[in-house]
Amino acid sequence: MKDWYHMRIFISGGCKNGKSYYAQRLAWVQRAGRLYYVATMTPQDDEDGERIARHRRERYGWGFTTVEQPERIEDLLQKCDPGGSFLLDSLTALLANEMFPRGADVDCLAGGRVIKGLARVLGAIERIVIVSDNIFCDAGIYDTLTESYRMSLAALDRMAAENSDVVLEIAFSGVIIHKGGEIFDELYKKRV
Repeated sequence: MKDWYHMRIFISGGCKNGKSYYAQRLAWVQRAGRLYYVATMTPQDDEDGERIARHRRERYGWGFTTVEQPERIEDLLQKCDPGGSFLLDSLTALLANEMFPRGADVDCLAGGRVIKGLARVLGAIERIVIVSDNIFCDAGIYDTLTESYRMSLAALDRMAAENSDVVLEIAFSGVIIHKGGEIFDELYKKRV
């Protein structure tokens, strides 16, 4: 069985439901070396700015070094010590930044590049908590561009989950364990 302090953890769930704070606690508990918060959101409006400010307040005093990486996630490996501990928040924003670049045409091939970049990161880093939003549970019918984003995020989430030791879903303030329950139980005993 894998050690509780050398885990790749993937967390998904609804938007704005506490995933980031929970992920922060998980990253802090399994920390070794430097503790990095990989921020991927590029604020688009005041609500995004407030969300970023709230996340910064929640991290204050925890020892995180914030690394802004809104695109080209593989470049993270040149900026950080891969032996440290990481919280990547979030795949949802990372993909949006790559697929809908400011001042440029929509890039429907971005999903494949993000998957390759994340694969490089996961190949080099042992302790990482990855956050993504579950945007797949409604029965809505969307335009082609939105569906392209949703399918790209689904592929990115699947890859992250497959390469993670633990897969969690945050739902209704509860945690559902989809993968890695035994090692997650060991981590939880360390006071997540």
